[in-house]
Amino acid sequence: MNRPETLAWIGIGGNLGDARATVEQAIARLAGLPQSRLMHSSSLYRTAPIDSSGDDYVNAVVLVSTTLPALELLHALQAIELQHGRERPYRNAPRTLDLDVLMYGNASIASAELTVPHPRMAQRAFVLAPMLEIDETVEIPGLGPARPFLDAITDQPVSRL
Repeated sequence: MNRPETLAWIGIGGNLGDARATVEQAIARLAGLPQSRLMHSSSLYRTAPIDSSGDDYVNAVVLVSTTLPALELLHALQAIELQHGRERPYRNAPRTLDLDVLMYGNASIASAELTVPHPRMAQRAFVLAPMLEIDETVEIPGLGPARPFLDAITDQPVSRL
C-alpha cells in the first residue's frame, strides 16, 4: 500500500566551517531524499546564535513532499548531519549542520525522538523568516498563522544572504 504524501518543513542551519557551502550541500542532499520531492527552498539567511555561542549561523528552510513516515524522515536527516561531521557535545553547541523537522503536515507528534511542530519554531526568526518567504500564509499546527510570531520577534535580526 502506498503512503500518502505529506508536506514536511525542514529547518537547516550551521555555523562551523564553511557554513554557507554546508547549507547549500544540505539542500542538494534534501532534494535527493528517498520517497521525497523538494518543493521549495528559501534563500539563505545569516543570524546571530541564540542560546549558543560561536560564529553567526547560516540558515534556510525547505518544504518537501514525502511518503516517508515522520521518524524515518528524521533518521534520514540525522544521517545527512553525520555525513557533514555533526557532533552533539552539549545542548545548543555550535554545529557544522543542523537539520530539524519543523512541521510534518498538520501532525502533532510528541515522542522521545521527535516533537512536531518543533517546540521553539514560533520563537525563532531564523525559522519563521525563511518559512514565510516560501509561503506567506503558512500556519503552525495548534498555533495559527506564522506571520504574527515573526512580527513579535524584534530582537532577533535576520539578514538574507
